[in-house]
Amino acid sequence: MAVQTVQVDLPAEIFDVEVNIPLIHQVVVAQQAAARQGTHATKTRGEVRGGGRKPYKQKGTGRARQGSTRAPQFAGGGTVHGPQPRSYDQRTPKKMKAAALRGALSDRARNGRVHVVDGLVQGEKPSTKAALASLVSLTDRVGYLVVLERSDAITWLSLRNAPEVHIVAVDQLNTYDVLNSDDVVFTKGAYDVFVGGASAATATTAEVTEETAAAEQATDEPAVPAGAKAPLKSGKNPKGYDVLGQESGVYLLEGDAGYDTGAGDFWFKSAEDAEAAGLTRSDEKETDQ
Repeated sequence: MAVQTVQVDLPAEIFDVEVNIPLIHQVVVAQQAAARQGTHATKTRGEVRGGGRKPYKQKGTGRARQGSTRAPQFAGGGTVHGPQPRSYDQRTPKKMKAAALRGALSDRARNGRVHVVDGLVQGEKPSTKAALASLVSLTDRVGYLVVLERSDAITWLSLRNAPEVHIVAVDQLNTYDVLNSDDVVFTKGAYDVFVGGASAATATTAEVTEETAAAEQATDEPAVPAGAKAPLKSGKNPKGYDVLGQESGVYLLEGDAGYDTGAGDFWFKSAEDAEAAGLTRSDEKETDQ
């Protein structure tokens, strides 16, 4: 049976990004490492049963001294530096996982291996034969990754026992499964959920990045009063601006104490400009106190 495909415009920010192979490799290795149980264990000489008595006396036998038959050099003894239970989990940031998934999907999409269909099974009863026939009509390759909504029980029951098909819920789509399959098949509902969620996440990340950059710029650069100029990158005053202004609300003239050692937040042309901006001369402010 021929399945009805849906013509969709694959978003470029998800299905047409630059493929970063080292990033994909790191994410896949981390995913495979996290799947390891890490329950392997060997016994040290202190954990092996028996061997509590010294096997023979210390001296006079002509043999090397021994304290236990459970030492590593004896058969049945403990293991030196053997594997012990451990976790193989690697920390992988969410943004790295998302970028790797976009790269894997982009590789499949560029080669025409991403398909969106209305459905794989018609009717209200599961049918493995009908579902497989629908997949075969899409491509002659035999490794399928089918992305479904969790509520799509009919398709799930139809394909769960097919060895050439791997089913994954749309919220569990991952880089390893995409790379381990020949073709990725979305149902229309799963595609809409995936694209909607990925686009929203991308937009949110962009907004947060812009807001953070604006906040950092506002924090790093003090507000310059009217009639003043910010200091040069070297920290010196711009040409023609000799009055040193400070955020503390005071200004210094050449010859004042601290003029040569103080840091200028902004510079004025004249004392009148500094006072018009609401600043007072440093020594005058000390006198008022």
